[in-house]
Amino acid sequence: MSQILIVEDEVIIRTALRKLLERNRYQVSEAGSVKEAINKYTLTNFSLIISDLRLPGAPGTDLIKLAGEVPVLIMTSYASLRSAVDSMRMGAVDYIAKPFDHDEMVAAVKRVIGKANAAKNKRQSKTSSHAISGMIGSSTVMQELYNRIHKVAPTQATVLVHGETGTGKELVARAIHEESPRADKPLISVNCAAIPETLIESELFGHEKGAFTGAASTREGLVAAADGGSLFLDEIGELPLEAQARLLRVLQEGEVRPIGSVESHKVNVRLIAATHRDLRKLCQDGQFREDLFYRINVVQLTLPPLRERGKDIIALAEALLERYCEQLGKPLLGLSPEAVQAVTTYTWPGNVREMENAIQRAVILCEDDAEISHELLSIDLDLVKVDIDITDSDPYAAARGGNIPVYNGSEPNEDLSLEDYFQRFVLEHQDSMSETELARKLGVSRKCLWERRQRLGIPRKKATVTAVK
Repeated sequence: MSQILIVEDEVIIRTALRKLLERNRYQVSEAGSVKEAINKYTLTNFSLIISDLRLPGAPGTDLIKLAGEVPVLIMTSYASLRSAVDSMRMGAVDYIAKPFDHDEMVAAVKRVIGKANAAKNKRQSKTSSHAISGMIGSSTVMQELYNRIHKVAPTQATVLVHGETGTGKELVARAIHEESPRADKPLISVNCAAIPETLIESELFGHEKGAFTGAASTREGLVAAADGGSLFLDEIGELPLEAQARLLRVLQEGEVRPIGSVESHKVNVRLIAATHRDLRKLCQDGQFREDLFYRINVVQLTLPPLRERGKDIIALAEALLERYCEQLGKPLLGLSPEAVQAVTTYTWPGNVREMENAIQRAVILCEDDAEISHELLSIDLDLVKVDIDITDSDPYAAARGGNIPVYNGSEPNEDLSLEDYFQRFVLEHQDSMSETELARKLGVSRKCLWERRQRLGIPRKKATVTAVK
């Protein structure tokens, strides 16, 4: 059972989290401050530490260094965006905005602990995982990819690289080639989707003079040009069936026969293929030869989409920013906190290629000497959106209807949601705290607190003033 430490000075929120996590079969310990946490517990014994950003005494980010390799999940408010970004740069594994719901918190905890366990297993196995030249990222999924590249590269095995468009499949092919015994020989790259179907066979396998209309001279194909080296066929799923049959002969017999020729020539080529399509499905639909699929699917490498690479996203964005600033002769720019939020929140359907275009465009258009704003990235996001809809309905209807639970000072009922705890805390403390103090204690902005009051029907009691005559 995974052990989690909650560091939160508000008893209501801390108890809510403990009960939530215990219902999901986690073993939970509590502390009200960083000092109490380090005095009471050995931090390295936990699987995860969940800490509020603002705590009495030292901030929650101090736990990042103290916890060593134990991941720290920081809780913060939408109003503390810059602090949240800074905590990520200091090493926090992730941050979650308050107020949050149960499903959001449980999903974040499962994700963080799962990744931490996988990383720990990798370290214990002592498998080499040094980075690949030209590839940026230290996330667990990328470490696993690096490991597999190091293992397969020195062999002669055919490799099938699978990944969405724009994830960098050609970089993987180049890394395999450069770490192989064929590194001093050519790497020929071919995008099968970019060559017309009528020309693909001629391009790959060559042709004799007069083999077809327009064949004015004998031409060596790209397969023969890769002799002794590696042949990278990108988007192999787009290869016509006739060309697939010729490629199968190259792999099985190690020979190529140009179009119009009666003689075959021996070739020694290592094939690296890539696709974003499901080749098994293509085989079932009769669009891809099953025998060729089994021939090329010796070792399969999967490139993760950018949205699944965690903190690699920021590292990649900053590396691209540095590259394009240098290329375009501009001062080294940074990403504004809003831009960081946009980069990490956007799903990047075009993956690394889309990010490259967005960063390059932003650097070209940027007129600031220090930061790039999120508007220049053209990412359409409401960066400080709260999950509450403000309507024109009567904000005090719920209060008049008597639907607000009354906080009696006892330990919160475990069936209540975090929103219920929010209500109870406000009702208990609003007479003794200012709006600024309430917002700070709850970890939200004053605007967010005001919106919650409207949504939940909790009117602000104004102090009575006695007129002096």
